[in-house]
Formats: sequence, C-alpha cells, structure tokens
Amino acid sequence: MAIFNNKERDNRNIMAADNTLGSSNRIVAETKFKGEIHSKSDFRIDGEVEGTFETSGKLVIGRTGVIKGTVICENADIEGKVTGTLKVSSVLSLKSTAVVEGEVHVDKLAIEPGAVFNVTCTMKGAKSFVNDNKPQPLEKVNK
Repeated sequence: MAIFNNKERDNRNIMAADNTLGSSNRIVAETKFKGEIHSKSDFRIDGEVEGTFETSGKLVIGRTGVIKGTVICENADIEGKVTGTLKVSSVLSLKSTAVVEGEVHVDKLAIEPGAVFNVTCTMKGAKSFVNDNKPQPLEKVNK
C-alpha cells in the first residue's frame, strides 16, 4: 500500500482538475440523445439533443446540430437549430444558417445576415424601453 502525503495528494487533485481545461465533448451527426447533459468543458453538437444541456464552457452547434429544450452555457456559436430556452452568460453568436426559436437570455449577441431569430430576448444590463406612460421631466439647459 502506497502512502501519500497531503502535498502529493493535492498535486494529483490539481492535475485531475486541469485535465478538463482545453478538452471538449462531441455528439456527432446521426446521433440522438434524450435527457440531461452537464459538463464543465466545451461541447460540440452535430447530432440531436432533447432535454437539458448545461456547460460552463463554450457550446458549438454545427449545421446538422439540433437542440430542443433548455440550454445553459458560457458562450455559444450556433449554425444549427435551437428550440426552447437558451441562457448564455457571455456571447451568443448566430451564423447565417442558424435557426433559434423560443426564449433567449444573453449578455452579448451577434447575428449574421440570414440567421432566423424568432425569440423573446432579454439582454443583461439592458435598460427597459417601457416608460409606464409617465411624462419624463425635461432637463434644464443653461446658456
């Protein structure tokens, strides 16, 4: 039986945690998945996913990729189709072939011409355009 001191054990834990950095997962075309996916690394989907998808990394949905359900991620590049709720904590980038329908919560948004974006969209930090029909006071201008 091997005996490890705390420093060696801590180093092994750090190395295990570092193994997720730079790694990515993939669901290839012609693959269908139904259920929940929770990941800490980047993910590429070229197949079909139905259910809940969550990653603290970047999500790439290729041209043949389809997600139906709830998506939660840090960043997303979409070329395929998403139907449901999409929550992106940083940047959502829609390529010209993307089709997104449902509800979107995002910090920053980039949409290429040709993309379909039929959603209710909420952007973080955005000011409400609703003024409750109350007249706003005019600012005094000093000459």
